[in-house]
Amino acid sequence: MHATHDDSCIDALLPAELLAFLACRTPGAWVEWALANPELLLIDHAQCEKKAASTAMSLLYRYVDKPLLLSKMSQLAREELLHFEQVVTLMESRGIVYRHIKASRYAEGLRQEVRPQDPERLLDILIIGAFIEARSCERFACLIPHLDDELAKFYRTLVKSEGRHYEDYLMLARHLGSEPIEPRVAFFAEREASLIISPDTAFRFHSGVPFHSGVPS
Repeated sequence: MHATHDDSCIDALLPAELLAFLACRTPGAWVEWALANPELLLIDHAQCEKKAASTAMSLLYRYVDKPLLLSKMSQLAREELLHFEQVVTLMESRGIVYRHIKASRYAEGLRQEVRPQDPERLLDILIIGAFIEARSCERFACLIPHLDDELAKFYRTLVKSEGRHYEDYLMLARHLGSEPIEPRVAFFAEREASLIISPDTAFRFHSGVPFHSGVPS
């Protein structure tokens, strides 16, 4: 199966600001990899939703003196857990057993660049959150034209909610940051893109391209 990009479809689903935020598009080789691994796609998707809720909760516990962050992260954690429940229900209906799988290098590759002390630490975590949510939206949009009706409909709803999460993370970075965010956004955009286009040995929702795929399309 060869998955060709339909950029017009992706552009129609996503705001131009989100696409401009990302330094690269998902390579077609990853889309083909995803379609060849439908069970892993849903298992890792569920794991990503659970991790996103956990990240929001950790921010709730660490930064108790920031009311706007508390409000946004509380809402985000609830939504991510709901998405987790929805993915697990979808998997069950398809006979897919949820199991633990090793996380991709993507999130850890970004978090390795987080500065150790606040307020810089918080700024970096919020910017990374924006990139993870934006990339998730873009990948949902890449997949939607190739999926069955049920999964495509579900992923369309996630594009909208994850898009709000991207906006919230970026707004919080601007609101709470002690410095202009543009230099760090540019730094993480380059790092994020390198993780997306470089080879990976195991498929995950945020993995790069298959190790033997050659130059990504």
